[in-house]
Amino acid sequence: MKALLIAASAAVLVSGCATTMNEETGADMEAEAEPIGMPTQAPAYIEMAQSSDMFEIESSRLALQRSRDPAVRSFAQMMINDHTRLSGEMMNMARSMRLPMPPMQMMPRHAEMMERLSAASPAEFDMMYRREQLMAHEEALMLHRTYAERGDYPPLRALAARAVPAVEMHLAEVQRLPDRPMEPIMQDEPYDAPEPATTTRRRGERG
Repeated sequence: MKALLIAASAAVLVSGCATTMNEETGADMEAEAEPIGMPTQAPAYIEMAQSSDMFEIESSRLALQRSRDPAVRSFAQMMINDHTRLSGEMMNMARSMRLPMPPMQMMPRHAEMMERLSAASPAEFDMMYRREQLMAHEEALMLHRTYAERGDYPPLRALAARAVPAVEMHLAEVQRLPDRPMEPIMQDEPYDAPEPATTTRRRGERG
């Protein structure tokens, strides 16, 4: 009987240790897991970053054509300038490291965002531009942060780390953009020309 009790106690102890080890291992694996969809390999990171930059540039060119809001237009010009520079730096580094060059086209996700923005009505364009920019910059921030922390090429990690403050600043700026439909243009009241004066002559008056 004593032997059975000792064996049962040992089994409980082993089971408890195994449970603790599994929980700790699971916690470690969860802590080391990458954010969903955020690459840590250089080719995939460069492709996603390049697609993100292309969306920023093309959507902002469209904003310069369609928006009448000075704040939106100013932000759009900043996006064109900053993301053209960031994209150029990344492409130069990729060439110097002899990494595969990404296709010069947007990934499906960014292409869909561009299609939605292109289809926006004039009254809703500014609000739609803000929404798409907000989503794009939240994604870009996670992308650059992840690679800066866990990327496989140290020089590229340093470039990603330098991109993080710029994207954070862009995200803060886009949150200040108008989050409402544009007010319709008020047209002037039609001009009514005064009726010509009429002269009524009395009997016996000379003209």
